[in-house]
Order: sequence, then structure tokens, then C-alpha cells
Amino acid sequence: MDTLAQRQRAYDADQMAVASFILGLLGLLVFNLVLGPCAIALAALSLRRRTSRPVRAGLGLALGVADLAVLVASVLTSHGAFWPF
Repeated sequence: MDTLAQRQRAYDADQMAVASFILGLLGLLVFNLVLGPCAIALAALSLRRRTSRPVRAGLGLALGVADLAVLVASVLTSHGAFWPF
């Protein structure tokens, strides 16, 4: 028998998977230093809580890692300057 707490926990895990995907997508465009780790953390939490959307959580995880890769690539190509002018 499902309790209300179990249903709420499953709903929260599904919403975290969706949020990680959206934050990962946004992080490719802006604020990848902040949004990338947030996407990774939310995806990991949702996978740990056994979301019913594991593909969406996996995409959020991959996009979070891609956000950090874009950040590293942009810093390396700007010759060490964090904000190229």
C-alpha cells in the first residue's frame, strides 16, 4: 500500500529529474559555473531516490558535466582570463 509520504517522495524525485535537465540545458548558455553543479546534484539525488524518469535524470547529469566542460574550454581558450573582454 502506498502512503502519502512515499508518493510525495516519488513525485519529488521526478521533479528533481526534470529540474536537472532544465538547469543543464540553461547552463550551456549562461551561468555554467553555477547551473552545471546544480544539475549534477539534482540528477544524482533523483537517481538515488529511484525516479520514474531515469533517462531525464541521466540527461541532466550529462548536461551538467557538459556545462563544466564548456566552462573549462572557455577558460582555456581565453588564455586564463576568466572574463574575456
